[in-house]
Amino acid sequence: MTPPCIISLLTSTLLEKSAIMDHETEEPQLSDWFNPKKRLDVITTTDWLAPVIWEGTYNTQVLEKYYKRLNITIGLVVWAAGKFIGEDLKQFIQSANKHFMIGYNVIFYILMDNFSRIPHVELGPLRTFKLLAIVSEGKVWEDLNVMGMKTLNVYIINHMEREVDFLFCMTANQIFKNDFGVETLGKSVAQLHAWWYFENAKKVPYERRPKSAAFIPFGKGDFYYDSAIFGGTPQEVLTFTAEYQKAVTNDTKNGLRSTYECHLNKYFFINKPTKLLSPEYNWDPTFRTPPQIKRVKIARQSKRI
Repeated sequence: MTPPCIISLLTSTLLEKSAIMDHETEEPQLSDWFNPKKRLDVITTTDWLAPVIWEGTYNTQVLEKYYKRLNITIGLVVWAAGKFIGEDLKQFIQSANKHFMIGYNVIFYILMDNFSRIPHVELGPLRTFKLLAIVSEGKVWEDLNVMGMKTLNVYIINHMEREVDFLFCMTANQIFKNDFGVETLGKSVAQLHAWWYFENAKKVPYERRPKSAAFIPFGKGDFYYDSAIFGGTPQEVLTFTAEYQKAVTNDTKNGLRSTYECHLNKYFFINKPTKLLSPEYNWDPTFRTPPQIKRVKIARQSKRI
């Protein structure tokens, strides 16, 4: 029979180990990995205290230590339709394979309207991809964005929310240039628009028609977000897809049609993102590069979806 003193010692040791493990898997505080004072030349914190991620503001080691223990999986939804299926999609996947979430489990979800033009790309370790069809209900007013969001909504519910911990949605007309890592992960992630971030805020192209569901009045709005990239948890992305469909239906009833990007901006105006990515994460090389852009993570192709 084990003496009571030995049982007490073993219990104490187990409790200590449990406490250490709980501490190690505890999510780091923002101040543990993010230092806005490193970039005084740009906006690094929003009015609602969300971090804006710029080169030099984050400590990757702290985040890596946390996320590696969780063994997370990140999903990347790629919109590949129409003329952006061939070479654009191939370059996107090749560059993402090299730079997107290196060292983590990644699933590339390729949403396509034409499976006959799938490029051959060899993926690295920890990477898989799934081909998903963009489903159309045959409604005349539906464009690819509407069909894509309806399709994504169904796929998230059916399987994505059980397969990944975080989910990004991107258009295929982009090329990764440098590592796009765990500093970008968050509950709700928005991408600052490369052009409009540096322009006069009064000129941003929000939807200004009051009857539109995407309407943002003059003098209102936080930032102008780019629709080429957004992400978050699967549940947050799911919520946006549902709200977008409601908004488009509302506009259709009123004889209006706003852009997908305007609806995204209205959504983030009402539902503030918890993390913002600087223009470095989606830079357009046709623009003159200002000194604030230290390291381009993704470069836009000249064509837009």
